[in-house]
Amino acid sequence: MKIDLKKDFKWSLVVPTSMGVRITPVDGQPVHCSDLFHLHVTSAETNVASISSYLGLPVKVLTTFVKESPVARMIKDNLAGRHMSFEGVDVEQGGPWGYRHQFNIADSGYGSRGPRVHNDRAGEVGRTLNVRDFDLDRLFGKEGVQVLHLSGLIGALSPETSNFCLELARAARKYDTRISFDLNYRASFWKNREKELAAAFKEIAGIADILVGNEEDFQLCLGIPGPDEGGRDLTSKIDSFKEMISRVKKAFPGCSVFATTLRQVINVNEHLWGAIMLEGDTWHVVEPREIQVLDRIGGGDGFVGGLLYAILKAWEPGKWIQFGWATGALATSVLTDYAQPADEEQVWSIWKGNARVRR
Repeated sequence: MKIDLKKDFKWSLVVPTSMGVRITPVDGQPVHCSDLFHLHVTSAETNVASISSYLGLPVKVLTTFVKESPVARMIKDNLAGRHMSFEGVDVEQGGPWGYRHQFNIADSGYGSRGPRVHNDRAGEVGRTLNVRDFDLDRLFGKEGVQVLHLSGLIGALSPETSNFCLELARAARKYDTRISFDLNYRASFWKNREKELAAAFKEIAGIADILVGNEEDFQLCLGIPGPDEGGRDLTSKIDSFKEMISRVKKAFPGCSVFATTLRQVINVNEHLWGAIMLEGDTWHVVEPREIQVLDRIGGGDGFVGGLLYAILKAWEPGKWIQFGWATGALATSVLTDYAQPADEEQVWSIWKGNARVRR
C-alpha cells in the first residue's frame, strides 16, 4: 500500500476518540489498598496518534468535551502538549449527574500479580460524538487527510458513535483517504447490540486499507474463525495465525495490510512480544522477543501507532512491522499509556536491542 505523498494534505493522521483520565496507584500497588495515585490523560486512539505527533507529523483529534470542566481543560492542555490539534464541541455538563469524561482506574500489577482495570464510563461525554458537529467535506476535501484511524472502542461506544465512525469512513473513502481500523472488541460494549455492531464493523472493514486485531477481535467482530489452538510450539502458533489472517483477507479482499501482535506473558514485568503482518501477498513476522514491562497498557496502541507512522513515511514494508514492534515495546516502558519517542533513532535502538547510554 502506498500513501500519496505528493498530494497536498494538511493532516497526516486523524483519529476520533473519547478522551478520559486514568488513575493509577504509584509503585505498582493494587488500587484497593492504595492511598496515593497518579492521574493522567488517556484514550486508546490518541495513544496510537502519539507516535506520529511526537515524531513531527500533523495529527488531528476529533472528540467532544464537557463545557467548563477542569478535566476537559486538562485534556485540552495535554493534547496541545503532545503536539496534537483537536476539534470538538463543548457539551453542557447538565448538573452533577450529567456528562463527564471517562475514568479508567487501573493498577500496573507486579510480578505474579496481574493488573486489574476498572472502567467508570457513566455519563461519558464521548458517547455523544455526532457527525453533525464536524464538517467532513472541509476536513477530508479541503484540508486533506492521509490516514483516518478508527477504533472499535469508539465504533461500539454508543449508537451515535457507531454512526459517527461509519460516516467518517464513508467520507474518507469518498476523498481517497486511507482508512486504518483497529477492531478492539469489548464484550460489555457489544452486549445486546451484536447484530447492529457486526453490520457496522463489517462495512468499515470492507472499505479499510489497514486492518488490525487479535484472534478474539477477528472472531467476535467479523465472524472469522480464529487460529487453531492445537499446536503449542511457536512455529505452529505463527502458522495458525497466518491461516486466520488469510481467512480475513479472503473475506475483505479490498484491504491491503493485516496485522496482529503476539504476546506471551511470563510475568507482569516480562513478556515475549512479537507481531505478524500481511502486506499484499507478503508475510512479515517478528518472532516473539523478550521485553521488560513497566506497564502493559498501551502496548498494542503503540504498535499500531508505529506501523502507521512507518506507512506514512513511505518506508519499505519490512520496516513497518519492525518500527511498530519497537514503539509498542517503548509504550510498555513508560507509565503513561502512550509512548513519547524522542526521535526515530530511539525507536530503532529498541528494535536493535541497544540499551546502552547515549551521551
